[in-house]
Amino acid sequence: MQINRSMLLRGSYAGIGDYVALTKPRVMSLVVFTALVGLMVAPGDIDPFAGAVALLCIAAGAGAAGALNMWYDADIDAVMARTAMRPIPSGRVSRPEALVFGLTLGSCAILALGTLLNMAAAALLAFTIFFYVVVYTMWLKRRTPQNIVIGGAAGALPPVIGWVAATGSVGIEPLILFLIIFLWTPPHFWALSLNLAGEYARAGVPMLPVVAGKAETKRQILLYTVVLAATSLTPWALGFAGAIYGAAAAMLGAVMIFLSWQVRRSNDTERRPARHLFVFSMLYLVLLFGVLLMDTVPSVQSH
Repeated sequence: MQINRSMLLRGSYAGIGDYVALTKPRVMSLVVFTALVGLMVAPGDIDPFAGAVALLCIAAGAGAAGALNMWYDADIDAVMARTAMRPIPSGRVSRPEALVFGLTLGSCAILALGTLLNMAAAALLAFTIFFYVVVYTMWLKRRTPQNIVIGGAAGALPPVIGWVAATGSVGIEPLILFLIIFLWTPPHFWALSLNLAGEYARAGVPMLPVVAGKAETKRQILLYTVVLAATSLTPWALGFAGAIYGAAAAMLGAVMIFLSWQVRRSNDTERRPARHLFVFSMLYLVLLFGVLLMDTVPSVQSH
């Protein structure tokens, strides 16, 4: 499917749902959840108003980044079956409209966070949007198979933003949460790209399976997963999460390693092992951070 230039430039008859789709709501929900964990595990009492403002601004910032990503990648999205029905390539939203929407939403999020909470959190949100849109989308994605590895830093920053919104400073705890998401990102996306290598190749995106082959991608997935499983135990080892979290992290990590090993052993025609790993990896992060939230918040509030 070739994208029609007029589809990108003309006006549109977009509905609210199309603009919601531009914000990548599924990605946004994960961003907001990890930011909530960073906010809640931060020391001190959490003011409900401040917490709500922080989460709304982070959600808007994530949505802006998603819209700007779709604005820039409309040509790629049009040639991939997975993304061809997104608002821009399908003709429901024009490219200029998506650009204005993303810039407006992002600017409002940054200004509101800086005005109502603190400038440190606003600056970090601005950096995150910049990193995702400029460094990852515009620079890395079409140039290097390490696009997901380096670009994953943007998706790993929300718990740090949540922590900074609550405290005004950075501690070791949010940096560990950052590292966990950073290490989680490559096996998560590479598991998806294994089954979509042909589409990425046609779109000219140098994902690892396209450039290095599936065997090397599977090896890298297993390597990152082992390091991720070990790193996920750090909150328990350092004492800011309890035994319940430690046990959950060990079990979840074991399942991730097992599924990654299944992918490593699979042949190139098998799609199911990579699909299973991709689906479970989303559940893994939600469960890991959910248990961390339940295991740490009572002890934080008791202090």
